Amino acid sequence: MVKKIMIFKKMKLIQIATALLLVFGFLEVESRIVDTIEALNDKKIGEESAKIKIIEFASLTCGHCAKFHNEVFPKIKEEFIDTGKVLFTYKDFPLDKFALKASVIARCSGEKKFFSFLKVLYSKQKDWTRTEDPFRSLLKIAKLGGLKNDEIKVCVGNKSIEDGILKQRLSSSKKFDIKATPTLYINGKKYEGELTFEALKLKINTLLN
Repeated sequence: MVKKIMIFKKMKLIQIATALLLVFGFLEVESRIVDTIEALNDKKIGEESAKIKIIEFASLTCGHCAKFHNEVFPKIKEEFIDTGKVLFTYKDFPLDKFALKASVIARCSGEKKFFSFLKVLYSKQKDWTRTEDPFRSLLKIAKLGGLKNDEIKVCVGNKSIEDGILKQRLSSSKKFDIKATPTLYINGKKYEGELTFEALKLKINTLLN
């Protein structure tokens, strides 16, 4: 029984490693210095001049957030972000300590890799959140994603990034009245809970026309 569990865990790790290689390609050899200011910057994808501005507040351990990123976001990216119609901003709203640690690690990956890290963390959410030690699984993901040992140590030990995320969470909670994840703001209008691609597409097209 123990042997079967160990084999299962190894298979899960291999699946995560494969996902990371598909997303990032060959892993970088050189280490990068983790910059606190850069790490805490708003994470955006799309054209700044886009007519539609979408802000998402999400937690990396939130099942509904994972569903949005796995099923809806790729279609939004292809149809509206990549075509210059939508500027998408991701804001961390961690609901627990593991979501917070995952947010820190994703932000340490750098501006260019941030959304790729999100993709892996959400697509493999059940694999790393349901292990006996989710934090250890996160560290393995970070290493497989190209972060070097020294980067991971500096990142995880950087209290400034962690505190910064928590301050942003508190600020967002007050300013945007965030009570649940995911919460989307589309051109200033608030939408809570799950949104299908069709529903979101309709709202975007209405604003574009």
